[in-house]
Parts: sequence; C-alpha cells; structure tokens
Amino acid sequence: MTPVLQLTDVTVRYRGAATDVVQGVSLAVEPGQSLALVGESGAGKTTLLRLLLGLTRPTSGTVRFDGEPLTPRDRRQMRTFRRSVQCVFQDPYSSLDPRRRVAAIVAEPLRSLGLDSRKTAAPKVATALERVGLPADTASRYPHEFSGGQRQRIAIARAIVCDPRVLLADEPVSALDLTTRVKVVDLLAELKQERDLTLVMVSHDLSVVASLCERTAVLERGRLVEQGATEQVLGAPEHPYTRRLIGSVPRLPV
Repeated sequence: MTPVLQLTDVTVRYRGAATDVVQGVSLAVEPGQSLALVGESGAGKTTLLRLLLGLTRPTSGTVRFDGEPLTPRDRRQMRTFRRSVQCVFQDPYSSLDPRRRVAAIVAEPLRSLGLDSRKTAAPKVATALERVGLPADTASRYPHEFSGGQRQRIAIARAIVCDPRVLLADEPVSALDLTTRVKVVDLLAELKQERDLTLVMVSHDLSVVASLCERTAVLERGRLVEQGATEQVLGAPEHPYTRRLIGSVPRLPV
C-alpha cells in the first residue's frame, strides 16, 4: 500500500542556524493509520508536522504525498493536497479569527478551495458542527463566547468540513483541562473510526498517545530514535531516550 504521506531522509536547517532542526528522518504514514510524534520540547516534532503540511520545505530529502514528491509550485497537486490534509492546532483561541462568526470560520476551507460559496457551504457547516457536538446556534456566534473545549471542537469542525483524508493535530488537547481533554480525545477517535481518517498527532501526553494512536515515532534532538507499534514503543522501549521519556511521566505515590 502506498503511504499517503512519506518523509525520506529529510533534513531541515533554518537560515542562519548552526545546526539542523531535523536530521535524516524517514517516516511513512499509511492510509487509515494513527501515528504519534513524541519527544521533548525542541525535538523537532512540530517541524515534522509542518513538513507533512507542506508549510516547511526540507533542506534535503523528499516529502511525498500519495507516492509523488510534494511540489508547492504544482497548483493541481497542491489543490488536491490541501483538500486531503487538514490540521488542528494547539491553541484553539489563537487559531480562530475572533472577528469572524463561527459559520465563516468553519466554512473557510470550503471557500478557499473553491468547493462552495457562502450559501452552499451553510449545510456542510451545520453538519460539521453537529458532528462535533455543538448546538445549531453556534454558527452565528463568535469564538470568545465559547469555552476552550468548545473552541477546539469548532477547530475540529473546520478541519473536517471538507472531508479530508488526513488530519494532522499539533498538541490538540494540551490547552484543555483533564475532563475536556478526555472528551476531545474520544471525539477524535470516533471521527477517525467513522471517516477512516489518517491521523498524525504531536503530543507530550503519553496517555493520549496510548489511547488514540496505533503507532508512535520518538524524536530526540531532530533524530528519529525509535518507531513502531505504540504498545511496543511505550510498553517495551528499546532506545534509552524512550525509556527516559517514559520514566519522566509523573506518577501518583502509592
């Protein structure tokens, strides 16, 4: 099966930097798979996510979409790519335009991709909001009128409104309280199952990774040090860095 997204020996060094942010990473994301990218802050997780989104170009190596090199200048390919790959960001408040009503925010991918006008987008927006558990009047309100968990649901509705194949999530629950975090994780799991979504998630929370992702890739200082089935990586880690990462998780005294 051809990976929907693939990194081959990818290295990224930002202009003026003395070292690589990501070095020699090869990673394949199979259709329908859920993959977690884990590691300490500065390990290169978000840079990998930006590569997979087509927002960052590698200094060397190749990013592929459906087996073909991702070429930002290829307008036809990028149109298909943008419809197929959507993202949910860490902070739901900063990722939502406070000046726009929710209806316009959720409809943005439909309009920017030329799939719908404002009128024809309305039923799809209503369906997306309903699917993430928000009431019908949500569409006419502004982001500041909602809680953090509700704002993240709005962000998820925006991401799924154009029926993408891949959802990339950058710490999607880290800004939420524990109870809300569980509910949003459950929602993501349901959406993945219902829509056969491919999910790639950056997370510091290994409990979220264990409950949501089938595979895990561990990054240390821009290098991929371990990857495999989540049960194996978190349950019986082989690399010393992975063991230290798991060992640093706080535990209640017994």
